[in-house]
Amino acid sequence: MKRLKRHLPDAIMAFTALSFVLPLVVMLLTSFKPEAEVLNPESVVPDDWTTSNYQHVLGWSEEAPFVRWLLNSLFISTTVTLLVMLFSAMAAYAITRLRLPGTKAFLGLVVATMMLPAQLFLVPVYLILSQLRLLDTPWALIIPATAGGFGVFLMCQFMRAVPRTIEEAALIDGCSKLGVFLHVNLPLCAPALATLGVFTFIGSWNDFVGPLIFLDSIRNYTLPVGIALYQSSYVTEYGLTLATSVLATAPLIVVFMVFQRQIIESMATSGMKG
Repeated sequence: MKRLKRHLPDAIMAFTALSFVLPLVVMLLTSFKPEAEVLNPESVVPDDWTTSNYQHVLGWSEEAPFVRWLLNSLFISTTVTLLVMLFSAMAAYAITRLRLPGTKAFLGLVVATMMLPAQLFLVPVYLILSQLRLLDTPWALIIPATAGGFGVFLMCQFMRAVPRTIEEAALIDGCSKLGVFLHVNLPLCAPALATLGVFTFIGSWNDFVGPLIFLDSIRNYTLPVGIALYQSSYVTEYGLTLATSVLATAPLIVVFMVFQRQIIESMATSGMKG
């Protein structure tokens, strides 16, 4: 019984990890099947391995320019991530360190906006973007995404845990408020910034509703909307859809693998006392 109790948590974690990884493995293997075998599968492993799905997806076409969709997604997601990290850190520093009047009420308002469904803002944002002539451009997705409250709330919680004595020592040495923010707070908040960056990048990369509503041209689509073009009311090209999904998922896995240490460090240090 002692041995069972000792190994039971490991078994549960292994089963949970397998349940998350197995669909990805099935998707990857199925993407190497011809369309006929996808529709009539005899096993998970392909009997007739083929790269025709990837060749078709990566081949440039006006109807489904995958490379253009990939570049659009990279530009939009990267720009949104950098702007969210910058503005969230600046707002959190002003709220937690500058002691400006009304900061508590402002933070409460920011938290309140997180409780509202995003679909509630689609019509007002669409009208504003239309007046600014930004529809069907990447900025229609970038500008509204930088105003989220999650990043401000996350950075506020982390900055409150940073000891004030470090900042006071920097101020005594002659560092300005801006210098404290750039050279003290930001380096100490690197794990939280990395976590915010990963979450923001993934959220922007997987966004489907925004590009579907704010973009009209096929060349300006992002990957989630582009993948949907392989599906229609009468036919679905499963091989092409899965191949495109594999290529669209790979950058997210790479981003998470690169920043997983910072994410774990952020979770481990977010409870420290200043």
